[in-house]
Amino acid sequence: MEGAEAASLIGELGLGRLAQFKTYRRRWFLLTAVCLLNCSNAMLWLTFAPVADKTAAYFHVSLEMVNWLSIVYLLIAIPFGLVATWVLDSVGLRCAVILSAWLNMTGSIIRMFSVLKFLSLGSQSYWYLFIGQCLCALAQPLIIFSPTKLAALWFPDHQRATANMIASMSNPLGILIANVLSPALVPEERHIPLMLGVYAVPAVTACALATVGIHEKVPPTPPSASATNSTSQPFFMGLKMLLRNKPYIILAVCFGGGIGMFTCFSALLEQILCEKGYSNEFAGLNGALFTVCGLLGAFLLGLYVDQTRKFIESTKICFCLSALASIMFAVTSRFRHQAIMLAISSSVFGFFGFAMYPIAMELAVECSYPVGEGTSTGLIFVASQIEGVILMTLLQALTVRVSEDPSSTCALDQDGALDWTTSVLVLAGLCSAMTCFYIIFFHTDYKRLHAEANSGDLVKAEDTATADVPEA
Repeated sequence: MEGAEAASLIGELGLGRLAQFKTYRRRWFLLTAVCLLNCSNAMLWLTFAPVADKTAAYFHVSLEMVNWLSIVYLLIAIPFGLVATWVLDSVGLRCAVILSAWLNMTGSIIRMFSVLKFLSLGSQSYWYLFIGQCLCALAQPLIIFSPTKLAALWFPDHQRATANMIASMSNPLGILIANVLSPALVPEERHIPLMLGVYAVPAVTACALATVGIHEKVPPTPPSASATNSTSQPFFMGLKMLLRNKPYIILAVCFGGGIGMFTCFSALLEQILCEKGYSNEFAGLNGALFTVCGLLGAFLLGLYVDQTRKFIESTKICFCLSALASIMFAVTSRFRHQAIMLAISSSVFGFFGFAMYPIAMELAVECSYPVGEGTSTGLIFVASQIEGVILMTLLQALTVRVSEDPSSTCALDQDGALDWTTSVLVLAGLCSAMTCFYIIFFHTDYKRLHAEANSGDLVKAEDTATADVPEA
């Protein structure tokens, strides 16, 4: 009887391990809610960048003040990013998503106060716009950190990279919509109120969807072995582990810088191109190509990495090709009548640059496991915001005032237009330098995949032991 009891006990342990992993169909609803919220937040972030000149004219402010409507996202994310990582890993995914949804919706509504004539705000109207942007900016870290956590908690290992890719790429999809929609909605400065109203609709919808539809912070049964350890490390302990992890630090600096560069590119594209005579519509088209090709690249690379697990090789190749595309754009953007080359360089830049985003976030989790996903991805995002602020400030400081040019499409103030030649060349140089550093120095083990493989080996060993136990 002892042999039979041992067999029964080992069999129960093996079946228990196998039965503890389960997926739920409602994970797709959660993914949809996060995608819509992420997309809406990105739309609110870059609402004004494609129509910066018209926004400045409508609110009677300078282009620098319009740029601050984008820069404030970067500044707020630096301190609040750490808070967001704690919320996500300690309080839970549900709280993070619902809180970000309400902040996002409230900010979009307050922005509309700035254009309501009956309030007679006068010179104060810009500050209502700015306060609304600040609330939307508070929502950004919470929602941008969520895709990796959502993928880890709700999706099995063979769907994680794809789920992360879908949720993460909804952010550049919002950038795409803003680049196309803002110039279409604002052919003249008087249409600014219409634009603000249109952008509030997705924010309200996302808030309703998240509030009504998300009820659990974790699934009743985890989908994978690593999901059971998703919050295994206390927040501050995880933070210390990350700061001592050399591969993670290299990834955070290089990939964070890459995100900062894409932020600058998206926010300043219209101002860079208008001085050489390119229209707002063409700048919006360029931004759209940048994002559409990025979405395509992310989709293809996500499927590839889900099958091959080649995170490091994929990110290094994408980094190289992104740097080459940035050099191509820096050169061609300094000449007039180069629409085709600009479109090609923006498309290639987006295809390989955006494709790297969800894969690098998954790689951050792999090289930092068992630190929580919110902490490991959040710290990279905080680094990207710091680097983005530095880059945005540096690039604006390197601009040169030029006299009025009949071929320029910029809305000029009394001091003339801005020439971005030096700024764009510096951006390409920094991208190339960061690429070289990443390729040479970044090496890591896939700690999460190894942990899951070891868990699978343990189950197989238990099954073998069960089969070998003799009957009583």
